[in-house]
Amino acid sequence: MSPRTTDSAQEKGKPAGPLTPSDTGPGAGREAAPAEHEPGAGQEAPVEHEPRHEQDAPVEHEPRDGHEVAAPPAGAGPADSSGVTPASPRPRVTALRRFSAAARRSRGVHLACCGVLLAVAMTAGAVAVGGAGRGAPAAADVAPAGAVSPGVLAGDLDAGIRALQAHLRVQPRDFVGWATLGIAYVEQARTKGDPSRYPQAERALKRSLTVRAGNEHALAGRAALAAARHDFTGALNYAEQALETNPYSERALCTRIDALVELGRYDEAAEAADIADDRRPGVPVFTRYAYVRELRGDVRTARRVLEQALEGASSPADVAYVATALGQLAWNQGDHETALRHYGRALAADDGHLPALEGRARAQAASGDLAGAIRTLEQVVVRSPLPGPLVALGELYEARRADGDRARAREQYALVDAWTALARAGGVNADLDTALAIADHGDPEQALRAARTEWDRRHSVHTADALAWALHVNGRDEEALRYARRATATGYRNAAFLHHRGMIERATGDHRAARASLTAALKLNPGFSPLGAREARAALKDLEAAR
Repeated sequence: MSPRTTDSAQEKGKPAGPLTPSDTGPGAGREAAPAEHEPGAGQEAPVEHEPRHEQDAPVEHEPRDGHEVAAPPAGAGPADSSGVTPASPRPRVTALRRFSAAARRSRGVHLACCGVLLAVAMTAGAVAVGGAGRGAPAAADVAPAGAVSPGVLAGDLDAGIRALQAHLRVQPRDFVGWATLGIAYVEQARTKGDPSRYPQAERALKRSLTVRAGNEHALAGRAALAAARHDFTGALNYAEQALETNPYSERALCTRIDALVELGRYDEAAEAADIADDRRPGVPVFTRYAYVRELRGDVRTARRVLEQALEGASSPADVAYVATALGQLAWNQGDHETALRHYGRALAADDGHLPALEGRARAQAASGDLAGAIRTLEQVVVRSPLPGPLVALGELYEARRADGDRARAREQYALVDAWTALARAGGVNADLDTALAIADHGDPEQALRAARTEWDRRHSVHTADALAWALHVNGRDEEALRYARRATATGYRNAAFLHHRGMIERATGDHRAARASLTAALKLNPGFSPLGAREARAALKDLEAAR
């Protein structure tokens, strides 16, 4: 059954489509889910499989004409046969130095994650796989016989990438193969928290478009890459171009929803989700449909849609993804026991599913198992040192207050700054991540600059909340209140947003509104943050005493 049953279907005046399992990703703060190669009757060019494996890949130089090519020296920037010149490595070198400095300050498990990321990032300047020399034949506008099937990446992602590289040495005119390789690099960056793969993805996707201009595989891949880099305007443009060629492209349909959500265009995102449900009903569309409903305050429909999707999920990857989404939904409503149950089901399907591990850690901490939460989050940041889990782990150390925990917390925050440098070197707009992390654990003025820059790009509820909080920590509370109200205006139920709004209201002198917002935050999710919840309780105590 489609998400649009009863109320939604009657609104539209059209029957709902069937629930069909597929492969699975919504916006910020949520895992990006792969789209599936499952065209229906009468549909045009199929959508490639997007790989899902999260094993660490051996670091490889990308081959050219069957040979291994080392990363170019600083300032070199040779062009591959598609005419693409890699960007100067100078920003990357600077980023690597910053990451290395953070690694030297780190200890324990973080030395491992720093070493992995540094090793992978050092290869990011290599030319795209299969790039030919000056004497290479001109690209033809057709896929050659024996073109690689996108399903080659459905299993082990790293093995699939190696197979694609070998294939493209022999068949350099396979535009679908180039597009699939680009998407594989995007997936590799996502699962490993490694933004150095994005330039490689960009070169592979450009090569696909050189071989066949305007092909929907590469355009949908460019949309996914732009979304991964937080260029949501670009993602929307590429997705719409892909849909002009193939209106049934699942990847493009889903990325279009993601982009509209992240741009804060929620009414349009809801319409896009309805269109996608008509054309390609399945897990990727259903999870996005549910997220759009959650952002508009309709938690009941979001839960029902995700439960339907879980019933129809057939692969371990689908089960892990949808169960994690249900866990996040339960977590946001403060139902930590149900959240732990959903995360447990996700990890039973895929014991290495990082979003489920991160969610489990947060639910463990909220349930009082601080030691278990720290152990779980340490597993996450070893494999994927992204800002969210790094800040969460730092705050758990601060909450535990054991010997050395304050220093351990500082190490996590230093790694956030270093990751941001690597992300920017990989072409990622990291301002929202930066603003949220350093508003509490860094330079307030830098946080405000980053939040304003991100607000200039997009007006989502998450960006409004980040800008409100950055203004608050800079003492600009009257201005902050406008954005805090905007962050909570859609009906989205988020305890952190309510906490921020309450603290800003208190700073402006509106103590009645502050008590209401802080009470609502703790009632909704009393364990939303170990430090934030403690601050909210202390502020409420002071407000009650002042009465």
